[in-house]
Amino acid sequence: MESIFHEKQEGSLCAQHCLNNLLQGEYFSPVELSSIAHQLDEEERMRMAEGGVTSEDYRTFLQQPSGNMDDSGFFSIQVISNALKVWGLELILFNSPEYQRLGIDPINERSFICNYKEHWFTVRKLGKQVILYLLLRVICQTVKLTNSYR
Repeated sequence: MESIFHEKQEGSLCAQHCLNNLLQGEYFSPVELSSIAHQLDEEERMRMAEGGVTSEDYRTFLQQPSGNMDDSGFFSIQVISNALKVWGLELILFNSPEYQRLGIDPINERSFICNYKEHWFTVRKLGKQVILYLLLRVICQTVKLTNSYR
């Protein structure tokens, strides 16, 4: 690989930057991620309406802000997961039964999406070397992944 695409952090748009750094290009904008969030909100609203549009639960739900995005530009894991589906990629949660069932070895994986203190970032193997590029807020830092990370 000749160069590493790195989109620097702007505002709270870490989900957008995380996805673009993972995919190594400018593939998602805040508008596209907002559209996915609104679609998820509508699906949730329809599910809640199944319990009756006059129910207290439904009225309370309608009063709450979106759980999929906020005004600062933060997007939920559901938005990230749905965005990846566009590319035929699947997000498997590290602590999920599916992850355990598949017996995934982190050393053999090509990429991870991580969240630390409400900040999304990408850890991705690029090229043939056993080096992962930690694509953070302002810098692109290389980290050698060894068995000690297991």
